[in-house]
Amino acid sequence: MSLSEIKKLVPRVMREPVGRAFREARDQYWRARFGRHASLVPPRDLMHDGPQSYQDFKRNGDEFLRHYIELCGLQPDEHMLDVGSGIGRKTLPLVDYLSERGSYDGLELVKSGVEWCRKKYTSRYPNFRFHLIDVYNDLYNREGTSQAADYRFPFPDAQFDFAVLNSVFTHMLVDEVENYLREVARVLKPGGRCLISFFLLNTEANTLIEQGKSIVYLSEGNGPARTLPGHKPEFAIGFDEDYVIDLYDRCGLEIQSPIYYGWWCGRANFSSCQDQIVAYKNQ
Repeated sequence: MSLSEIKKLVPRVMREPVGRAFREARDQYWRARFGRHASLVPPRDLMHDGPQSYQDFKRNGDEFLRHYIELCGLQPDEHMLDVGSGIGRKTLPLVDYLSERGSYDGLELVKSGVEWCRKKYTSRYPNFRFHLIDVYNDLYNREGTSQAADYRFPFPDAQFDFAVLNSVFTHMLVDEVENYLREVARVLKPGGRCLISFFLLNTEANTLIEQGKSIVYLSEGNGPARTLPGHKPEFAIGFDEDYVIDLYDRCGLEIQSPIYYGWWCGRANFSSCQDQIVAYKNQ
């Protein structure tokens, strides 16, 4: 039974305390689902990287661990880069998967996320490291002094076996995406893999958007990118699929078929929310 259904059965004067008790009980239930890792789960008000819900936090992390293993072949001893590591939403399941010989490096531009993860993760798992990047973003880091279009990842060439960018390119402009994808290719080892999510604009997605079935009405802009009318461009950005495929080729990354399309535009058959591309760095 949902909270709204419960409210209908409760006298108006009691709805606020009953609702509060229901939310607290629900939070306790989902926090308990994390077991011995419950201390790695942030309070809801720190969840800047997605829904402020313990249920969604748990399900999202579990979903992407499956993607990392099943779609990308992530191995326990490998070295992983997470660009846009957030508050650890997709990090937590990895502490039981990556071995001590493996490693995880997270890049994040929201200071509170990096501080939380350093305190909770790195203190217990030294092979999990989090890096605050001084990059400007109109939504998430207006104090940043570097531009994403010029930013160089703080790692040497060919350091990582696997790189992931979840819901990053859906908030970045064309020149920024091009630079970040070149950087992903630079820091991957030959044969290394990457998993990156997009709002890909193709015939099917464009038709569904025009039919009003999409959760994001990407209709404004020229060139390869389209944005949501009435919002800052970084709020939600989609890219022409053919442009993205060509960009991968120019960066020396070979896309693995199929592309895993998401439900964001109203598809009946989907893999996740956003579209996901798995690619390999050319040998």
